[in-house]
Amino acid sequence: MKRIGLAALLTIAPIAAFAWPWSTDMMNQPSVKPQELPPGMDAMYPFPARSIPVQGIPTQISSKEEAEPLKSPVPINPETLKKGRQLFRIICSACHGLTGKADSPVSPKIGAINLTEDYVQKVLTEGWIFGTITFGGRAIMPAYGVPARTEDKRGSNDLSVEERWMVVNYVKHGLTQEPAATTAAATAK
Repeated sequence: MKRIGLAALLTIAPIAAFAWPWSTDMMNQPSVKPQELPPGMDAMYPFPARSIPVQGIPTQISSKEEAEPLKSPVPINPETLKKGRQLFRIICSACHGLTGKADSPVSPKIGAINLTEDYVQKVLTEGWIFGTITFGGRAIMPAYGVPARTEDKRGSNDLSVEERWMVVNYVKHGLTQEPAATTAAATAK
């Protein structure tokens, strides 16, 4: 009988051990949660200086027209052009083609423009291209920077402000500089 009782106790002991206070999640410990009022206080603790994370470069615009006079705040260097090229190939090349010459299979069907033409390169401003990427263009180009327009306030296409400027830099300063051999090789893949 003693052996059965001892065996039952040893069987139940691990289960009981998990019920002790040390088994609670760290999340449920007594602490002040972010953006929560501390007990007995009327206001939140002030944030320490430079504690709120900020990503990218703040650009507050409400339309393409408002973006037109803007200049790219992202420096034009090999690193940012490389990132802009990578983003262009991931996001823009499906419609505008790897070369930017509207040479993808869907380009004629949707009316994608040739981004290497003088009109785009010399007439359209960096801000206008940024605004088009941000708010979308014509009827078919989606917005890549306005997540608040969707019900869930987010989207799978969203690019940060800095990423959009990198794409603009690549379109204006790197796309036409691509060596013909590189472009031909990329098109063949």
